[in-house]
Amino acid sequence: MDRLIYTAMTGAKHAFMQQAGTANNLANASTIGFKAQEHRFRAVPILGEGMPTRAFVVDASVSDVLDEGPLMFTGRNLDVAVNGRGWIAVQLPDGSEAYTRAGSLDVDVTGLLQTKSGYTVQGDGGPINIPPDNTIEIAPDGTVSVVPTFGTRNNTNAIGRIKLVNPPEADLVRGADGLFRLRNGEAAPADERVTLAPAALEGSNVNVTDSMINLISLSRQFEMQVKMLQTADTNAQRADQLLSLNS
Repeated sequence: MDRLIYTAMTGAKHAFMQQAGTANNLANASTIGFKAQEHRFRAVPILGEGMPTRAFVVDASVSDVLDEGPLMFTGRNLDVAVNGRGWIAVQLPDGSEAYTRAGSLDVDVTGLLQTKSGYTVQGDGGPINIPPDNTIEIAPDGTVSVVPTFGTRNNTNAIGRIKLVNPPEADLVRGADGLFRLRNGEAAPADERVTLAPAALEGSNVNVTDSMINLISLSRQFEMQVKMLQTADTNAQRADQLLSLNS
């Protein structure tokens, strides 16, 4: 009897957790550069004397789906999308480095090139500072150039280059802020092969149709596990009745 309870109880718990993960994917279906997550489960036997046939369902791993999202042309000069594999390096408030594919950039009041979330874009020589009264152009190799809006307007000056990296996907881990970092906490080297698509953004790689179908399937799995718990309780009550009659 308790074997059924163990399996159904943990199955219901993790089906509910997977529902939350799928719902989070759906909530970010329109988030620029978002990468979906997948939960993988497995059965683990309980170790200990007298428990060789009992098993828990556990969340074996939460993996990130790093497939590319669709490119959307915006025409905005501060929008960039990574072509193929690769990441844009940003600087965190503590000075460490993280990586994103959300290329909707902006310039703050001090002239620093930042993401829409407020993270400073890392350049090849540190943060990139945009002088005032200039139009910004970003080349496919990440070079940031400015054109003055006064005087000689065809005078283009390169002021920095966005750091683009492409570390092994297995070495990346997602943080609570949605940014990716190397597992060892170090900074990834720049990769000259990574290029950008100017005036475009990468959409979320969440497949809305698949996620909705998965959410319905998980809801039915959760209901099934709860039904198994109710069945186990009913069987236990009937067994108690039979034992009381025999006594």
